[in-house]
Amino acid sequence: MDHLIHTAEHQQVAIGKDEREFFVQLGGRVAELRKRQGMTQAQLAETLEVSQQTVNAYESGQRRVPVSMLPTLAHTFGVNVEELIGSPSPRTARKRGPTPTLQRHMERISELPKQRQRAVVDVIEAMLQQHAR
Repeated sequence: MDHLIHTAEHQQVAIGKDEREFFVQLGGRVAELRKRQGMTQAQLAETLEVSQQTVNAYESGQRRVPVSMLPTLAHTFGVNVEELIGSPSPRTARKRGPTPTLQRHMERISELPKQRQRAVVDVIEAMLQQHAR
């Protein structure tokens, strides 16, 4: 039996059972990854430039996550798109790199003027030296 699901444009379209299950599972992974990051639905909504209700609908599988949004979600959570959609790549066994929160801070720091970037690096280096003692 086909189910109705809302698209990002708020249209209802019939989808098959397998496709519905995919979006329910994807929504569950989005919710799990969001919670792992300590993010609220409202914070994720702000990142994605959608409403909190839309994030809730994605997470519950009531609304399809647009394909164009997958790279942004993956980047936000520090995973690759394959992991996000439930198809882990061989690369996933390796260390993923900085945590997404740290990665977001680094991106914000890179947008600062060079003098301010240097000041941030100086503080980080001082803290690391102090920790090494």
